[in-house]
Amino acid sequence: MENYHFIGIKGTGMSALAQILADSGKQVQGSDIEKHIFTQVALEEKDISILPFSENNIKDGLTIIAGNAFKDDHEEIKKAKELGLPFYRYHEFLGEWINQYTSIAVTGAHGKTSTTGLLSHVLDKACPISYLIGDGTGKGAKDSQYFVFEACEYRRHFLAYQPDYAIMTNIDFDHPDYFKDIEDVFESFQQMADNVKKGIVACGDDEYLQSIQAKVPVLYYGLKDGNDFHAKNIIVDEFGTTFDVFVRNNYYDTFQINSFGNHNILNALAVITICHYENFSAAQMKEIVSFQGVKRRFTEKQINNQILIDDYAHHPKEVEATIEAARKKYPNKEIVAIFQPHTYSRTKTFMNEFGDALAQADAIYLCDIFGSARESQSNLSINDLKDLINNSELIGLDNIEVLVNHSDSVLIFMGAGDIQKYQEAYEKTCVK
Repeated sequence: MENYHFIGIKGTGMSALAQILADSGKQVQGSDIEKHIFTQVALEEKDISILPFSENNIKDGLTIIAGNAFKDDHEEIKKAKELGLPFYRYHEFLGEWINQYTSIAVTGAHGKTSTTGLLSHVLDKACPISYLIGDGTGKGAKDSQYFVFEACEYRRHFLAYQPDYAIMTNIDFDHPDYFKDIEDVFESFQQMADNVKKGIVACGDDEYLQSIQAKVPVLYYGLKDGNDFHAKNIIVDEFGTTFDVFVRNNYYDTFQINSFGNHNILNALAVITICHYENFSAAQMKEIVSFQGVKRRFTEKQINNQILIDDYAHHPKEVEATIEAARKKYPNKEIVAIFQPHTYSRTKTFMNEFGDALAQADAIYLCDIFGSARESQSNLSINDLKDLINNSELIGLDNIEVLVNHSDSVLIFMGAGDIQKYQEAYEKTCVK
């Protein structure tokens, strides 16, 4: 039996991949920091050992998979190379693993995780599949035909993959610590398109995706006329969103999702398009309505007369989409944004855009910037963003109780850092 050791097993992609290998009959263990991270729950449920970092974890007979956050001078990586063990970076191993299936990569600046989760849900209802979702969820089935996985553009890691299909949700400038500008991002997606073997499903409402050149068929979906798959007659009610789908201007069927906002319609259209291309029935596609979402994407709970939402939004367009979804679902409630910027470079690059997006909320609270380990401390502070947004306030763990004043409201805790600690503190200290 092959034995795998994951360096940084609590990372979202690493956790999901570890689960897939364990499901596939491999012996799996890993190491990470000792702080509790939500991704470790699924690992513990599958009896996957999580060890503290130590060079003593690395022994002969192991195949090593290292998370991309860890440099070559990490003690476990150094030991693995000293012993001459088989060694892969996360994206390198995944690039080889997918070749045994009909692989579907889901990529884009926004919407990757939700779309990967939705497609995995629909296909999993129809046939045995394996999937890797960027919220730390992974499943392996030995008799899988399809492998659905999230493919991240950061540092061009997705160029390690040669998938059969790719879903491209959008192209946008993000990760300013790596990409120079939007043209640099576009070029990386163009390179990704060149790696796809059978077909691309792309959002035709995105001007950059319209310019992608490919050697394989490209099917476009969207809300605008002219797309191959087009949503019309959109109806929003308290239960979700209903819309008609037209395929090349011919009515195909009516679909319902239990979520809100145009971005969720687009995610559903992406799934409908790839399923149609692979000859799944409309009845099978309609399982989109039973999808309960992925972790940290508009995750709701109700406490007393407040709705608390945990969301990963960390780019201005994601913030705007999340506020829009909350507004559509709860049109009669005050929308309160509690936002923690993620990385100094992103905050600086999109300062004005963050201001405009957050201004769509009725009340705005700002947490200190969550810096990345990859960047040096900046002279930028959360006050620079506060100065751009009228009536915004700073919030910390020491004054979290101010949120109690927003009765009958929707509180959206947004960010890709540790924004959850603010929600947890509020629930623990202020909710009676």
